[in-house]
Amino acid sequence: MSLPARFRRSRLLIVGCGDVGSRLLPRLRHQTVRVLTSSPDRCAALRAAGVTPLVGNLDTPASLRRLAALASRVLMLAPPPGQGAGDPRSRALVRALRRGRAVRRLVYASTTGVYGDAGGAWVDETRACAPQTDRARRRVAAEQTWRTAGREAGWSVSILRVPGIYAGDREGGPAARVRRGAPVLRPEDDVYTNHIHAEDLARACGLALFRGRSQRVYQVCDDSQRRMGEHFEAVADACGLPRPPRISRTQALAELSPVQMSFLSESRRLTNARMKKELRLQLLYPDVLDALKAGR
Repeated sequence: MSLPARFRRSRLLIVGCGDVGSRLLPRLRHQTVRVLTSSPDRCAALRAAGVTPLVGNLDTPASLRRLAALASRVLMLAPPPGQGAGDPRSRALVRALRRGRAVRRLVYASTTGVYGDAGGAWVDETRACAPQTDRARRRVAAEQTWRTAGREAGWSVSILRVPGIYAGDREGGPAARVRRGAPVLRPEDDVYTNHIHAEDLARACGLALFRGRSQRVYQVCDDSQRRMGEHFEAVADACGLPRPPRISRTQALAELSPVQMSFLSESRRLTNARMKKELRLQLLYPDVLDALKAGR
């Protein structure tokens, strides 16, 4: 990630610095970076990564008061709670940040699940949201919270809509799923699936902090265009593993959890032209096969 010299000493705040945020940190060496963490045990590791940890909890708004004037650019990676209709965490952070006048730009990482089922059609950022799960509805609510805050406070807010995240060193990676023998749908029932490597997502987050346009949505996905069964068969073949078993949708309903079925009930093909043009992101891993070949 190469940025103009005028951006090299920006003050950044990362909220929700898990796997993706941690991958971004080495790319921010020329920035002054603070990270909000709810775990005091992580402070030593964050300091070792060259950033300043701040202990606070999005579920405890009083712990967020000191965030108001700390950063001009904010990356919000924390998900909503696992239940409820909205995202009180985003609302709490908005209130904290609006107490000061430091913030100029904010990036929120959402999910492509906000679109719901598109029946396998191509989807770009102009498609209306039609969430079909409570999880996706909470994300729509969070997006609306940040868009409204941006308009009212004068922040430049960019929304990143993210599909399935993977990496070889990430829990639940594609090869690990194949090794478990997890089934996929038979061809006549199969759905299109979309992915992004965690490293490419981290790079997109960093670029959006400086290049993302105000009130703009970006789909952060790779170039692959496969149905889910084809995707995992390609992974199996590349890794020399048995292909996953194919089952009918009726069998899947009987054997899989509601959460697993939610990923098998929506089919869409995402475009990434806006991401490439405006964020100027060149994918390291345009396809899962590229990542597997590189051992990543």
